[in-house]
Amino acid sequence: MARRKSPYPDQLLTRHIQTKVTDEVYQRLEQLQIKSDCQTMGEFARRILSRDKITLFHKDASLDGPMEELTSIRKELKAIGVNINQITHSFHIAQNDNQRNYQAMRAAEEYKKVGAKVDQLLNIVSQLSKKWLQK
Repeated sequence: MARRKSPYPDQLLTRHIQTKVTDEVYQRLEQLQIKSDCQTMGEFARRILSRDKITLFHKDASLDGPMEELTSIRKELKAIGVNINQITHSFHIAQNDNQRNYQAMRAAEEYKKVGAKVDQLLNIVSQLSKKWLQK
């Protein structure tokens, strides 16, 4: 069965170019290609030769600590939310006012924990904004 014809025949890669480079140059190109949005070395070389845009991705290791802290805060807030839902359920099925008062006190304690976590979260965000929004 024959291959289907491309709807864009002017964009087909029809010319073959071959070159050799040293190991040092190849390793440098390979490192750049790994950090870029190019999937293959051929695609990377074509973009360089045609002067197309190449997007390089860079990971800032200084954000590892704050990101871990933000992740832990997110997990803790989720756990507090689950606790509040359970307390609310217990409140609604309580038989007398004493049980409801107890559940309301427990919910208030959980909301205080939320306030502390939000303060911690705002502190981290303000530190990050100082770093990234410098003038």
